[in-house]
Amino acid sequence: MIPRPRVLERIDETFRVHSVAALLGPRQCGKTTIARMIAEQRPSTYFDLENPVDVRRLTAPMRALEKLSGLVIIDEVQRKPDLFELLRVLVDRPDNPARFLLLGSASPYLVKGVSETLAGRIGFTDLSGFDLTEVGAGQSERLWIRGGFPRAYLAADDPAAMLWRDDFIRTFLERDIPQLGITIPAETLRRFWTMVAHYHGQIWNAASFARSLGTSENTARRYLDILAGAYVIRVLPPWFENIRKRQVKAPKIYIRDSGVLHALLQLQTLADLQGHPKLGSSWEGFAIEQIIGALETRNTYFWATHAGAELDLLILVRGKRFGFELKYADAPARRRSMLIALDDLHLAHLWVVYPGDQPYDLDDKISVIPMADLTRLPSLIG
Repeated sequence: MIPRPRVLERIDETFRVHSVAALLGPRQCGKTTIARMIAEQRPSTYFDLENPVDVRRLTAPMRALEKLSGLVIIDEVQRKPDLFELLRVLVDRPDNPARFLLLGSASPYLVKGVSETLAGRIGFTDLSGFDLTEVGAGQSERLWIRGGFPRAYLAADDPAAMLWRDDFIRTFLERDIPQLGITIPAETLRRFWTMVAHYHGQIWNAASFARSLGTSENTARRYLDILAGAYVIRVLPPWFENIRKRQVKAPKIYIRDSGVLHALLQLQTLADLQGHPKLGSSWEGFAIEQIIGALETRNTYFWATHAGAELDLLILVRGKRFGFELKYADAPARRRSMLIALDDLHLAHLWVVYPGDQPYDLDDKISVIPMADLTRLPSLIG
């Protein structure tokens, strides 16, 4: 088992402020394993809403929950959204004796009412698969090719990892999505998801997707919202600066897990990927996920102008702006676009992430760093 201490620390921090902590992320990313680790450390009661016995235990939820103390874990909570109103009543009791850990595979806006009902009482922690800080910098290639889902990353070999990801995609579309009350044919969503894989790292164009799918732009946007809400697509919003330049206003789209991206594109090995036109954008998306994971932030954007200046990733940390360019190249050089981004966006620093092993400076405010160095990014930012 690969330890994930940062996640445990975040949940502990949440419980110091709130009575309810939500651990949210895609199916099979390790939420249940983490919850069981927490349960071993303190008195706890566990409900798994995919277990028919536990579902029956919650037939009368007030009676089942009101006398419990210590930690109460409710797994796959999105399957019973009527619990949220009851939890508000329970945590508002004087001297409330319980803390509730909710595990979910859908974002709050897909589970109607959770944010509003428990506002001020709940803290959210997002969980993805393994990242470099957990598996170690020396495992970056394996993590990139297989992705971070534990069973894919830890599989005996590349074919076994690919088989698991293929099964994950099928189960996700045929079982998990319908369980959210979404009645879109699995094959339709698979076509859309595969299209996103081919557009990975590009600007979202609803009209293009609608034409290819033979549907409306609103329907294409709904498909995007569903998969983003289930944590399998990242929609990276654009940043707008108050400058006299026409700036791109549509978001970029990425498959969040690089292993799932490669499975959708039927790329099993590094050799397969190196001969594919999505090589560079696959690297870009993988690096974005590692940076976001290392800095544990949601303040993430990209920036681009219609004149061609762009920045792959803009992150806001404690009032400062930091930029990232993500280059699958042997020795990235300084480019005019980097200088424009530094000036127009008032960046404190710009890092160029590449697959090499030697860091070097291109400027006082532009540094090239290996992918492996992202594990120490928080200390670099200070």
